[in-house]
Amino acid sequence: MMIRNNLENPIFLYILLILIVTVNTISSIHFLLIMLSGVLFNAFYICLKKRYLYSLFFVIITFLFVEINSGLKPFSLVLLSFFLYVFVIPQTERLVSFSRLNNYLHIVLFYIGVFITWELNFENSDGISLILLINMFIDLIFFGLFI
Repeated sequence: MMIRNNLENPIFLYILLILIVTVNTISSIHFLLIMLSGVLFNAFYICLKKRYLYSLFFVIITFLFVEINSGLKPFSLVLLSFFLYVFVIPQTERLVSFSRLNNYLHIVLFYIGVFITWELNFENSDGISLILLINMFIDLIFFGLFI
């Protein structure tokens, strides 16, 4: 079995999950809402696609921590991720033929879903939109550099 990216390596994934929990604890103080959750979504996607169920359990626990820390309802990001995995991503992979671009497209689609979820749960705010956009760019840069 060949490991194609770092998210398939369980040791790297667990270190990343601990990093995401730590960063979200610190960033919630400074109002960067759900930092690195796009990378967490890609980990969710890979664990579900490759059937890494133990790793998927820890990814869901990390999602739960991020949701509770940011004020979202529990399992809302997990359900959003599962919805994207089942319905949206197969359609986009059928339309877009660049395999390296698909992971970045998954992060963008995830943040569009997070924006819609955020708007449904909280008041309409331009500051939230800007913060989610900043978080998306941070995730894209982090994913491009380290994964």
